[in-house]
Amino acid sequence: MEISAAGRLEVRITAADVGKRVSVRCLTGAEDTTEKFTDTVGVLTSWDSGVLTITRKGGESVRVSESSLVAGKVVPAAPARRRGPSATYRELAHVSARAWRPVESERLGEWELRAAAGFTRRANSVLPLGDPGLSLDEALTVVRRWYGDRGLPAYVQTATGAEGTQELLCAELERRDWTREVTAELWVGALAPVADRADASGVVLSRSADEAWLARYQRKGVSEVALKVLGSGPSVWFATVPGEGAEPAAIGRCVVDGRWAGFAAVEVDPALRRRGLGSVVMAALASRALEEGASAAWLQVEADNVGARALYSGMGFSAHHAYHHYRDHRDGSS
Repeated sequence: MEISAAGRLEVRITAADVGKRVSVRCLTGAEDTTEKFTDTVGVLTSWDSGVLTITRKGGESVRVSESSLVAGKVVPAAPARRRGPSATYRELAHVSARAWRPVESERLGEWELRAAAGFTRRANSVLPLGDPGLSLDEALTVVRRWYGDRGLPAYVQTATGAEGTQELLCAELERRDWTREVTAELWVGALAPVADRADASGVVLSRSADEAWLARYQRKGVSEVALKVLGSGPSVWFATVPGEGAEPAAIGRCVVDGRWAGFAAVEVDPALRRRGLGSVVMAALASRALEEGASAAWLQVEADNVGARALYSGMGFSAHHAYHHYRDHRDGSS
């Protein structure tokens, strides 16, 4: 917190700092003459009618009364990373998008409208990485029409928690009653430790997802569109650990793109969990990615997936930013 030469806390932010990362301290009440304070760090997304809105790293919005402020300052947009490869949000957004391509896309300025017959939100949402070339309301009108023409709900994928992410856009979507349906995180880590973690000699690698791999994949009844999405990316590999029956014991997918290797669809037979098979799959894929010149890794994990988060943390991964899917509130699709 900012402290003056006289030793007093000071508020050193104004409405002109909307869009910047700030740290504020607020008085929340008093009990037996003891003052209570709360601290909030995030992006200042609005300052209207005496109320500040601050969006935290995970995307949660906090409303703060201006009258309760006792201290505040602008803080660096991106604290130094203590582990894992250095990367910007924009770099990771492009890399992750190339690893999961839609079957149809269209540019709207620096926004990309993506569709894949409804197979996953990532392949059926707008990726807004700059100026759409229109006002926000005009751009959202185009988005609604584009997805409506395809019989799809309108989604916008946004991110929070890193330099260059879209806290302001999140706030604007929420003001327009777009609903945030899903929040997850993109994690990054060094690739070599993943390859060294387990003996992967029993893993079968393939350039395509065969019937056995699809039998273990959590999304059943995979369509031709889904197969195109699964097979998209600069250099795609599928891993299978054979099981005793028709379905594999474990599977995984990796996309190699320059220095990055992106992991997805790491799934293990529920009866065989906690035996290290997830690590075995990732080790095999990581070894192949190292051979192709990659050195860094990324993956996406939902906030409530406790098991996956423990696995990836143990491999040296850590959260880089959160991402969210907002859905148009006027969409009546199921």
